[in-house]
Amino acid sequence: MQSTNNNLRAWLLAAFMAVAGAAFAQAPAQPPANPPASGAEAPKPATPTPPPAGPIVDKETVENPYGVEAMWKSGDFVTKGTFIILIIMSMGSWYIMFVKVYEQMKLFRQANVVTKSFWGAGSIPEGIEMLKGGTPFRFIAESGMSATEHHEGKLLQQIDLNTWVTMSIQRAVDNVSSRLQDGLAFLATVGSTAPFVGLFGTVWGIYHALTAIGIAGQASIDKVAGPVGEALIMTAFGLAVAVPAVLGYNWLVRRNKVALEHLRAFSADLHMVLMSGNLRRAAPPMPAAR
Repeated sequence: MQSTNNNLRAWLLAAFMAVAGAAFAQAPAQPPANPPASGAEAPKPATPTPPPAGPIVDKETVENPYGVEAMWKSGDFVTKGTFIILIIMSMGSWYIMFVKVYEQMKLFRQANVVTKSFWGAGSIPEGIEMLKGGTPFRFIAESGMSATEHHEGKLLQQIDLNTWVTMSIQRAVDNVSSRLQDGLAFLATVGSTAPFVGLFGTVWGIYHALTAIGIAGQASIDKVAGPVGEALIMTAFGLAVAVPAVLGYNWLVRRNKVALEHLRAFSADLHMVLMSGNLRRAAPPMPAAR
């Protein structure tokens, strides 16, 4: 009996060993996981993905229906004619201002030349040759010199030489002064009339606004905005033309006064030099002392 139990145990142990060996043989061999290296870099955090951009919307450009371009396109012949007149007045004013400033600058430079070179000459003819041809100072000097050399004739001899030279030089100064005033009358006219020309355009625009109200039967903003905007634009143009003309006129008049002071001073000195030279030539020789 005991031997039988021992045999049964040996058979069971052999069967268990066989089953365990078969299971071990069927399991796949897995390599051992490598431990992470100590010097390896830590994994970087994931970068968040930006949200998708929305669709690009083009900005709609709205044209101003009440600007200068719209006024020109929709305006009648009266509006366009008023606008053209204001443009011509503005262009003429700016042209005159630039030309007059240039002429005055040349005259001031010539005054410096006269002070430095003319009065240092040996005689009046030599001084005249130092002056540039066509300048106001040379014109005055030539007029005075001509008066001293051409004082003949029965009628002219009735006038003393001093008065004759004075009148000749004064006429030359007056001619130069008249030339300096050229264009200033236009500036004064523009400065005084341009606001009223713009006011005429304003009245015409208000008339169009009232006409639009009468046709529509109601005073809606879309009916009167265009004519009223046209009226305001004309007012602004009138002032924009008049203000520079008035300021330029006053400035040029002041500079003309300074230029005339230089001319009058030069003419007075020239008269004294001419008279002193003629008096020395006309003076009789002194009798010799016994």
